[in-house]
Amino acid sequence: MTTALPDTNALMWVTARPDLFFVQGSGAWLSDQRGKRYLDFVQGWAVNCLGHCPPQIQNALAQQAARLINPSPAFFNEPSARLAQKLTENSCFDRVFFANTGAEANEGAIKLARKWGQKFREGAYEIITLEHSFHGRTIATMSASGKPGWDRIFAPQVPGFPKARMNDLESVEALIGPQTAAVMLEPVQGEAGVIPANSAFLKALRELTTAEGILLIVDEVQTGMGRTGTLFAYEQAGIAPDIMTLGKGIGGGVPLSALLATEAVCCFEAGDQGGTYNGNPLMTAVGLAVLDTVLAPGFLPQVKANGEYLSRQLQYLAEEMGHEGERGSGLLRALVLADERGPALVEAARRLEPEGLLLNSPRPNLIRFMPALNVSREEIDQMLEMLRGLLR
Repeated sequence: MTTALPDTNALMWVTARPDLFFVQGSGAWLSDQRGKRYLDFVQGWAVNCLGHCPPQIQNALAQQAARLINPSPAFFNEPSARLAQKLTENSCFDRVFFANTGAEANEGAIKLARKWGQKFREGAYEIITLEHSFHGRTIATMSASGKPGWDRIFAPQVPGFPKARMNDLESVEALIGPQTAAVMLEPVQGEAGVIPANSAFLKALRELTTAEGILLIVDEVQTGMGRTGTLFAYEQAGIAPDIMTLGKGIGGGVPLSALLATEAVCCFEAGDQGGTYNGNPLMTAVGLAVLDTVLAPGFLPQVKANGEYLSRQLQYLAEEMGHEGERGSGLLRALVLADERGPALVEAARRLEPEGLLLNSPRPNLIRFMPALNVSREEIDQMLEMLRGLLR
């Protein structure tokens, strides 16, 4: 166990953090410098889809690190080609560009849609996004996001992102014009409070964009890689988007993301897109291990079953404690509270003894749950019992 911890003053302040260091993780559990354990239902904001330090990722990193780490993106490497092939075989897309973060993948999607608009829609560049959406923290992805207040933080914003409303087709239709290149949305708005797009809306949106000759982009940075019970959330609506972005779960904890597109949309020219670390074999070898695990027989049905179980138990808990209810998809869920005690609950959960609980409150009136996709029923029950005690 760590005895002498480093001074944190050399780290740039970007957010308030509790006075603890996490030094070890295994599965659903984290341990701090004092040896206290925490049941983790945040998992790096849905990043650690197989839990902390899973053997699949350990082995992939060790084996690939001994062979080849980064030959530069100017050359092909085997893991990236294999991962791209497996992703296209299991989706409606034809080509993949790998990056390092979800924001970077979304930035690439914006660039690709604008390039396509230049070439095939007389210079159209606008991308309709949704109120309360979250697409990343670069200037362009913050501009694309509909998070309240973000239009002022680093003003002026990148223009060209008119905002429609979730599950309101008329609000999208009203914004389409000659400068519209695409519509971009999250199948489940995570930061907005786990708000799913309903299947009817997604189907109608696909029909509308097809009829108008514009692109449909799904940001599956949080919902992709099995989080909602299918490999990708768009599948549940029975649609085929033109562009998709992945992040978080695709790397299982390491920096990896992806931009996927159909052949008809792939119009980048040499120099339009790149990145020093993009598609490096070390990270894509991990992505392969993660995807193989998620696609293994029985894995996704278990995610779906545990998601339904968590949903039922949260609803029971809400009824028992007088809260509003729950919502979400698969193992991305939220408990909607009757008041704004969310941040206080997160703090109290972490301070529980002898074992803490890690939760997230993206809005003051709700708690978000993003456990590992292989979380056990016993761990779900343990979390619920700890939460019940806190709500009392």
